[in-house]
Amino acid sequence: MRPLRIGLTGGIASGKTTVARHFAALGATVIDTDQLAREVVEPGRPALAALVDALGAGILDASGRLDRRRLRDRIFADTATRRVVGNIVHPAIHTELRRQVETAGGPYQMLVIPLLVEGGRRPELVDRVLVVDCPEEQQLERLIRRDGETRESALRALSAQASRAQRLAAADEVIDNTGDEAGLAARVAELDRHYRELAAAIGA
Repeated sequence: MRPLRIGLTGGIASGKTTVARHFAALGATVIDTDQLAREVVEPGRPALAALVDALGAGILDASGRLDRRRLRDRIFADTATRRVVGNIVHPAIHTELRRQVETAGGPYQMLVIPLLVEGGRRPELVDRVLVVDCPEEQQLERLIRRDGETRESALRALSAQASRAQRLAAADEVIDNTGDEAGLAARVAELDRHYRELAAAIGA
């Protein structure tokens, strides 16, 4: 039997990375598609060459690597660019994700997929959806503080993603990330026990 697979998602700056770190500390197998997204556009990888062909060398920095901030600004400002990048990068990420989930094992797998809800239906790789949730105003504050965004650019980033209501409607479980670190860790530990029980039931 394959491991139970949980799709961990949430809006930008909602705390997905922190939550994933807590799950990893408890022994869950964590595969982060943000990390995969960085790997598939490394110099020499086909996805980076395709991006340069489509968008020009202006998306590269002086060393020939992808300038992620510059590309992100273009994506948030222009729907056509967002579509082009998605058509190139998402298939490459999906291929690498599938490869890793098939080989990783573990008591259960936590797949960190920021745009999980945007496709409109649950991906076949995922058995359950876990949403990290916080108010949009809190996301804006974190984005401005963390990334040095202006309020205008932070609002653009939020509007490019699924709404909070859409994510919550797709959730099997929710982590409310408005409290302190101790409360967050306790909720993760509770869900870790829950997922281990589900995984054991499936494997029985």
